[in-house]
Amino acid sequence: MHVRINKVETLSDDWYVLRKTTFDYRRRNGSWQTMSRETYDRGHGAVILLVNRERRTVLLVRQFRFPAYGYGGTHDGFLIEAPAGLLDAATPEERIRAEVQEETGYRVEQVRKVFEAFMSPGSVTERLHFFVADYDAASRLDEGGGVEEEGEDIEVLELGIERAVAMIQEGAIEDGKTIMLLQYAQLHLFGAA
Repeated sequence: MHVRINKVETLSDDWYVLRKTTFDYRRRNGSWQTMSRETYDRGHGAVILLVNRERRTVLLVRQFRFPAYGYGGTHDGFLIEAPAGLLDAATPEERIRAEVQEETGYRVEQVRKVFEAFMSPGSVTERLHFFVADYDAASRLDEGGGVEEEGEDIEVLELGIERAVAMIQEGAIEDGKTIMLLQYAQLHLFGAA
């Protein structure tokens, strides 16, 4: 046992939950140190990269993200991302299939989990489940675009894998989860051109 919780305060419970926890932490030398940390709990999520290996393309989405826009006014707030969403009460596989259809208009049945990761463990409790799946023209059901009632206004982008990876270097793709999946795809799914 290396942590003893002393006090938990809820600072905000609006969109998600922000808590301040005061705890004792046992250091490697055996001494105890009292600390406090704020954690943002938004639940866990899933993210997926849709790939067409024959055409060497990927599907991504472009949407407005207020935190990116609100940071110092230096960003327009539009990010290019892999489709993603919170699990809510579903399994990661169930949720990511639904997110793909809502955001891109494509239906995927076979999804393959490639890894899990904490994206910002210094302050956010969320653990993301990362998936890949194949897509083709026949798997497209509609235009996608997200759920309007949830504030989503999503543009679907089909990019060549080489172009998508180049966009990371150019600063056009800045989303961490998307960068991780594109690099995974480049290394494990596409290989050299």
